[in-house]
Amino acid sequence: MAPMGIRLSPLGVAVFCLLGLGVLYHLYSGFLAGRLALFVLGDPAERAGGGPDLPPGPLPEGTVDLRELLAVSVLAAVKGGEEVKRVRESNVLNEKAKGKTREGAEEKMTSGDVLSNRKMFYLLKNTFPSVQINTEEHVDAPDEIIFWDRSIPEDIKEKIQPKKVPAESVTVWIDPLDATHEYTEDLRQYVTTMVCVAVNGEPVIGVIHKPFSAYTAWAMVDGGSNVKARSSYSERTPRIIVSRSHAGKVEQVARQTFGNKTVIIPAGGAGYKVLALLDVPDKKQEKADVYIHVTYIKKWDICAGNAVLKALGGHMTTLTGEEISYTGSDGNEGGLLASINVDHQALVDKLPDLEKASHKQT
Repeated sequence: MAPMGIRLSPLGVAVFCLLGLGVLYHLYSGFLAGRLALFVLGDPAERAGGGPDLPPGPLPEGTVDLRELLAVSVLAAVKGGEEVKRVRESNVLNEKAKGKTREGAEEKMTSGDVLSNRKMFYLLKNTFPSVQINTEEHVDAPDEIIFWDRSIPEDIKEKIQPKKVPAESVTVWIDPLDATHEYTEDLRQYVTTMVCVAVNGEPVIGVIHKPFSAYTAWAMVDGGSNVKARSSYSERTPRIIVSRSHAGKVEQVARQTFGNKTVIIPAGGAGYKVLALLDVPDKKQEKADVYIHVTYIKKWDICAGNAVLKALGGHMTTLTGEEISYTGSDGNEGGLLASINVDHQALVDKLPDLEKASHKQT
């Protein structure tokens, strides 16, 4: 019997307890659900930084995080490179002509170009649907279901901070297989896949991937890189790397300018030639001090190299020293001069004849 003569009904006590439990449930259910979601899905801030927990799919439109775009560009170059390597090793290239260069040389296309382009284009387009993407090959196949898993490599996380820019200011340039001619000749060392990101026409992200040695160089202007310049370069008698098809034209003027000891290195692929200026851990990679091109060249061939050099303090300009804009037309008319850790303007001043030769060829 309760105090004061009041008897408690067991049924009433049970009802009171149930009501109390109901109140507690409503008070704490939101908190518990939130903690459960955090446990299952992970920290939203961590996921925003590129963790693998968010489902694949397009990112929100409006702005673009350049760190995320760098991560996807590296992945795209590697995925494209896998196709390039697979086709070459199958020895079924399905080689065909797609036209002629301005100099009359036949431009070739292979299954490696097409399949690499498909992988690279759709990975970037599906992830960043609001970004302009320019690519060397036409994309005429149905959409490929390929997405970024939101993971950012640790070396990029360590060196690059998130940086958002308006999506409409971004242009991506893809070269799905640089050095196609050499690819058909099985000169594998020259072959690269490349991605470049330009913001308001200025190259800010460059990725150059070598499929047959599994080496990838990347850099972001005002950010960081996984590649560096060599410790020394020769300015008086530089080793000059040039296109295999234009070696003779450059050699005559170069020897007149720098002397008979000047070494001319004929090579294929613009990506390979830029890597020749850098400290690259690849035994098959030749070393040069200056890269010169004397004729018309497409921007997807040079944008990635331009961004990498710029991020490292180097330069890539026309032969007259003008900066190259990566908006508008897909070609560069003024030839090309690239260097790092040398007096670039002095090189420009020494090569007026090459600028004239460039115009004669275009």
